[in-house]
Amino acid sequence: MKNAAILLQDGTVIPAESIGHEEFSLGEIVFNTSMTGYQEIITDPSYNKQIVTFTNPHIGNTGINIDDNESVKHGCSGIIIRNHPTVHSSWRSENQFIEYLKDKSITALCSVDTRYLTSLLRINGSLNGCLVPDINKLDNAKKELLKFSGLNGLDLAKNVSTESQYLWEEGTHDLININTLKEQKRLNVFAYDYGIKKNILRILYDLGCDVTVVPADFPYKKVLDYNPDGVFLSNGPGDPAACEYAIENIKNLLAVNIPIFGICLGFQLMCLASGAKTYKMKFGHHGANHPVIDINTKKVFITSQNHGFAVDFDSLSDNHKVTHKSLFDGSLQGVELEHTPAYGFQGHPEASPGPQDIYNLFTKFIHNMRNSNA
Repeated sequence: MKNAAILLQDGTVIPAESIGHEEFSLGEIVFNTSMTGYQEIITDPSYNKQIVTFTNPHIGNTGINIDDNESVKHGCSGIIIRNHPTVHSSWRSENQFIEYLKDKSITALCSVDTRYLTSLLRINGSLNGCLVPDINKLDNAKKELLKFSGLNGLDLAKNVSTESQYLWEEGTHDLININTLKEQKRLNVFAYDYGIKKNILRILYDLGCDVTVVPADFPYKKVLDYNPDGVFLSNGPGDPAACEYAIENIKNLLAVNIPIFGICLGFQLMCLASGAKTYKMKFGHHGANHPVIDINTKKVFITSQNHGFAVDFDSLSDNHKVTHKSLFDGSLQGVELEHTPAYGFQGHPEASPGPQDIYNLFTKFIHNMRNSNA
């Protein structure tokens, strides 16, 4: 291990030790409160250009399993943890955590006072920072950090999207209990990849969907040429308002009354396409213990969350029906449109990691498509 440091935008230097890739990593530093699922978090494309501080001190203790990767190429820009990973133990483990970090060129710092860092983020909001694996290169890191302007106005969806369309043909892991609808005619779904997680695709497949994944800027006319039963808008990183090409595509898709379901960034883009506005949150929601209330049933769900932008309540129109709200801060969590079969959710009903309370949002999409074809 090398003596390392975390450099924050205000000049704060926090001592650390390096256990991963030996290159600088720039990004917005956020904290995640999940107790499990570190591999899914690290490989979630929604964390592109973000550095994840884990509030759970024990990271790496169940090793690595390739099935738990939520993407192949993309994920967070680096990680910060408290304890040095030592012995790993899990019947599913295929690799050691530190070896994985080095193999995937992930910059990672440990032996950090993560409570102190999290308290700074709670007070000041998400901060731009640089992971410095070699403390002797701190001066160079300061120069590099000046080049990073943050996520506002930054379109990152194209960075993490697929380069070409492909058909998804994999169901959920045996560990996940989800009802399948294989006895019914399969549905033709097109999924826009703004940074899509694999478990979303697995669930849609198990629910009877043949899913074609397309790039973030794939023209809506080409989607309609395939006569899909529905369109899915995926999660992803960056500022939704910067994705003008996606907003324009979704506007046109909404106009033809095709069933649409959006998650996270996809939800925000759907709202922007229907006239709402978004804003940058102070420190966002990142964790797997976030309570969300269903406005209609008053039922409370514990959900997985990962977003730094949100849809502005005050910008909603009569066309927007609020379906879910956060019980942490009252922020908007779900909307459906009144005049077209489109809806979205700000959190992550697919979990990975997190609770599976709100899988019913996927079955709603299935019902909308089947009713539309009836």
